[in-house]
Amino acid sequence: MSDRERKGPEYPDVTLAVIAGGKGERLGGVTKGLLEVEGQPVLARVLRLAGLFGDVLLVANDAAPYARFSLRTVEDVVRGRGAPGGVHAALVGARTEWVFAVACDMPFVSEAAVRVLLSARKPEVDAVCFTVGGRVEPLLALYRRTLADPWGESLRVEEPSLRTLLSRCRAKLLPEEALRAVDEHLRSVVSVNTPEDLSRHGATLPSPSGRGTG
Repeated sequence: MSDRERKGPEYPDVTLAVIAGGKGERLGGVTKGLLEVEGQPVLARVLRLAGLFGDVLLVANDAAPYARFSLRTVEDVVRGRGAPGGVHAALVGARTEWVFAVACDMPFVSEAAVRVLLSARKPEVDAVCFTVGGRVEPLLALYRRTLADPWGESLRVEEPSLRTLLSRCRAKLLPEEALRAVDEHLRSVVSVNTPEDLSRHGATLPSPSGRGTG
């Protein structure tokens, strides 16, 4: 047993939520969390962070491809809303005050980057995320669970982006420099979405048994 396991999670009031929505259509419909980087599924790489958190949650409308990971899984509450619906499902399903949302296709998330976001929490803040290249990065971000109700209401009547939802709450936006200070090449926000991304980031498709709608 590691020292971390003996001491318990460092952030017991935060849930690690892996958002596994998307069908990977640009990659032939693969289960994106099962894409492999350096011999490991991307989901397994994200789960290296799990020991930091009080709970772990997978958001997937089709959980079957991920069964071997034995994760507690929730489905979208408001269907057809993409990533905003996935984060909302995580907020609804969380048992902790905070949710740390990560996309299932982000293989290089560093613990240092996670800590920067977590250290920026304040009582007057409902969400924390980085801005990179002038754009908010909402799928490597921290959300207060109390956002679930107002965001659910918005999702039921419109199709807002995560950036729009963030603009309506008390969000703390960290500058790109805050991420570069611990992740010089901004690898933590890299996602694998296209065939070009596969070659660029050394990723490979999962075996045929790993294909699906994840």
